[in-house]
Amino acid sequence: MQTESLSIGIVDDHTLFRSGLANLLSEFDEINVIFEATNGSDMQKQIKLHPDVRLILMDINMPIMDGYAATRYVKKEYPGINVLALSMHEDENAIIGMLKAGAGGYILKGSTPTELVAAIKAIIDKGFYINEMVSGRLLFSLKQDEPKPLITEKELTFLQHCSTEFTYKEIAELMNISPRTVDNYRESLFAKLNIKTRTGLVVYGIKHNLIKI
Repeated sequence: MQTESLSIGIVDDHTLFRSGLANLLSEFDEINVIFEATNGSDMQKQIKLHPDVRLILMDINMPIMDGYAATRYVKKEYPGINVLALSMHEDENAIIGMLKAGAGGYILKGSTPTELVAAIKAIIDKGFYINEMVSGRLLFSLKQDEPKPLITEKELTFLQHCSTEFTYKEIAELMNISPRTVDNYRESLFAKLNIKTRTGLVVYGIKHNLIKI
């Protein structure tokens, strides 16, 4: 039985990386790279020529139109197209920014081609890709209609601030509470949601409409 071919685009301003990635993905029968673009502006032209694209691999830092703006454009104009952010480093603020812009997940540029293909398939299948930043239990809960854990009003406020660039100390000042109390809110949410990182909290908040974007 022939595997369905998934049409994807790659947006990255580094030509060698972009071309190399396209060549690596071409080795997988289920992946079909139908366009490459150097930035978000170039991507806009390419999407019009290739409206059947299913997913875009999106670099974050690019000239003219960066990954944040390009992702917002895609989700506004072509909501059916998925976006997977490509990150050089596990920069929490950059990743959260891409998730808030509408990306369905992120993957590090140092990942293996097999890991990348798995992420592509996950986003096309479920709308999002979650790796080690959250637990398998959360991944399951996002797929199901399970009751949401009871989150207090203060924890909800803290969760909203987590999606910003503020440090935990700055969040404490904004909420007019001690840094120790902020630590308690964080650890409480980690325990309630079975999550291990700030990025994981933001993913949960976005997927459950608890964070205003």
